[in-house]
Amino acid sequence: MLRIGIAASKMSKGSLLSYNLYVILISCLFSLLMFLISGFSILLIIFLISLVIHVLKPADVHVGWVHMLKICLIVLAVVVGIFNAVAILKNIQFTKNKI
Repeated sequence: MLRIGIAASKMSKGSLLSYNLYVILISCLFSLLMFLISGFSILLIIFLISLVIHVLKPADVHVGWVHMLKICLIVLAVVVGIFNAVAILKNIQFTKNKI
């Protein structure tokens, strides 16, 4: 999370407003990337599990997988959203630091 602030400070070149905008932009893009990677892996695992279960028990058990996928993605979105909020709150600045 601290690397977000370091990258934003190098990109902003001293402007406090652009620093805060870069912090928000970088953290949102990183959260989107993490959501897409994690969501795809969840989708892949649920698909593979449903294939294995369909081979073992050929009854109609595919109805519940969509509901399970929705729950997994909602929980993932909440976790990524909390991580994003913490990253933004940790790196946002209201006054310019003079070092």
